[in-house]
Amino acid sequence: MTRVIKLDPERPRQEVIERAASIIRDGGLVAFPTETVYGLGADAMNESAVRKIFEAKARPADNPLIVHVESRKMLGRIAGDVDEKAERLIEKFWPGPLTLVLKRKPEVAASVSAGLQTIAVRMPSSNIALALISASKTPIAAPSANSSGRPSPTTALHVIEDLAGEIDIILDGGTTDIGIESTVLDVTTDPPMILRPGWITQEMLSSVIGPVGRATLDEDFRRSPGTRHRHYSPHARVVLIEHGTPEVIEQVCREHLKEGLVGFIGHTALLIEDSSFHSIQLGKRAEDYANSIYSALRKLDKKNPRVIVIEGIEENGQGLAVMDRLRRAASEVISNS
Repeated sequence: MTRVIKLDPERPRQEVIERAASIIRDGGLVAFPTETVYGLGADAMNESAVRKIFEAKARPADNPLIVHVESRKMLGRIAGDVDEKAERLIEKFWPGPLTLVLKRKPEVAASVSAGLQTIAVRMPSSNIALALISASKTPIAAPSANSSGRPSPTTALHVIEDLAGEIDIILDGGTTDIGIESTVLDVTTDPPMILRPGWITQEMLSSVIGPVGRATLDEDFRRSPGTRHRHYSPHARVVLIEHGTPEVIEQVCREHLKEGLVGFIGHTALLIEDSSFHSIQLGKRAEDYANSIYSALRKLDKKNPRVIVIEGIEENGQGLAVMDRLRRAASEVISNS
């Protein structure tokens, strides 16, 4: 049985944190909120504990995990060769939604890195996450706390939907602040390379360390979680309209309505009066999408639609990360630019 305990995200109760930390130390699994999404945590130094993450999520073994730390000292236990650029990024963006790919130390559980010599590490800014890592006295490996391939969880209810009965405890800290996963930056390359876009943009990174590239090869993506397998998808088929006028978007929805129930997520108000049409309206900003897209996908999925149509946003700044997630969720992409 999975226990769910509510916590104040600003002042989590220490006795609850200690209880969860003891589960981590004993090789169990704890779901907890970060500022991005909920993570499913285990002791990163315990191979059998880390394997439980893969089993609970049905996660492919070649998909590495992000390890979460609460201090620069703890980082030193799991990663080596932290150069000047990495140090500057840590100083600027930690704690926060930036994951760094570094050289892995052999003491880390092998499954964490999926057989690679690198390790993906970040320091979350969530008080609950930091308190849990500190009390556990060990780095915590934690991918998103959902079934593999499903939309990432931004509330404890999402974790319950996917993993109830599979894990020991869920720390419920409410809705996460950002709503999409961290930026992953490989600092073992020259120049450093973005493997997964996130809330920390290429422009923000380059302002601190100079030139920053973006990965294009599958060999590069292997070093990052969440890039080589289908992710973020509901059960329904997803059609992403990258660029489209209101008329095009409405036409696509009406075409699919001929075949069954349709869900729509976007910032355009569609004048479709049909009991088989369900719409979730979002704002145009990247923040509006990031805060709501995963929960909107899950909400519409419960209605068992034939298809969910999503309207894209401008692909600049943090919109790049949003569109990356939407493309990975989509079965079909329509572009009428």
